[in-house]
Amino acid sequence: MTTTVLEVRDVTVRFGGVVAVNQASLTIKQGELIGFVGPNGAGKTTLMRVITGMVKANEGQVLLMGNELAGMAVNQRIRSGLALAQQIVQPLRAMTLLENVALACGAAKTDSPFTAMASYERGSENKRALELLSQVGLGEVADQEPAKLPLGYLKRLEVARAMALKPKLLLLDEPLAGLNQSEAKALADLIQNLNMDGLTILLIEHNLREVMRICPKVYVQDRGRPLAFGPTAEIMARVDVVQAYLGGEYFDVASQ
Repeated sequence: MTTTVLEVRDVTVRFGGVVAVNQASLTIKQGELIGFVGPNGAGKTTLMRVITGMVKANEGQVLLMGNELAGMAVNQRIRSGLALAQQIVQPLRAMTLLENVALACGAAKTDSPFTAMASYERGSENKRALELLSQVGLGEVADQEPAKLPLGYLKRLEVARAMALKPKLLLLDEPLAGLNQSEAKALADLIQNLNMDGLTILLIEHNLREVMRICPKVYVQDRGRPLAFGPTAEIMARVDVVQAYLGGEYFDVASQ
C-alpha cells in the first residue's frame, strides 16, 4: 500500500470576517507530483502557509506521514520532513552557491547550539552540496556568488537548498514565476525529473502550460474552496473548472 505523505483535512482559515480557505482537503501519496492551481485570491498561498506552520488554521488538521503538525513551529515541521522553495528567492549573497547549499546540508548540526559549536568538519556537507548543485544543473557555477547569476540559476539554487533538507515532501511556491518560456520549460523538466527519482512534490504554479505538461494530477481551489482533484487531463476539461478558474486562458493553452 502506498504511503500517505501529506493529509490536509477540512482546513479553514479566517482573517477577521474573510474566509481565505474553506474546508480544504487534500491527500498526497508518496512519489506523487501534484499541481496546485487557481486564480489570484484562491487561497493557495494561505493553504501552503498552513502546511508549513506560518499561518494557523481555525479549523481542520494537517498530517505529515500520519503525524499531526498542530502546535509545531516552522523549524520543527522542516525537521519532520517538509521543505519549501519560495517564489522570491533569498540566497545568502555573501556566500557562494556551494556554501549556500552546504549550510542547508548541515541543518542537523545546527539543531542545537551545543551541536553547532562542536561541529567543525564540513567535507561531507560540501560533497553533498556539490552533488545537489550538479543535479539541478549548477555544478559548473558552484563557486559563483548569487549576485552574479541570473534568476533562472537562483531558482534552481532554491530547489537545491530545499532538497538539502532531505524532505519527505517538497513544496514549490511558483518556481516558474519571472522566467521566460525556455527557462520555465527547463525548470519544469527538472521538477519532473526529481519526481521521477522518487521525490514527492506539491507544486503551486500559475504557468498552466507547464503544470498540464508535467503534473499527472492537479488540485484546484476557487475562492478558498476545493473545486476539483484528480487526473490532470480529466480535471482541466471539466466545465466548472474552466469557467471558475481559467476562462479563455485555458483554451489558449489547450489549443497550442
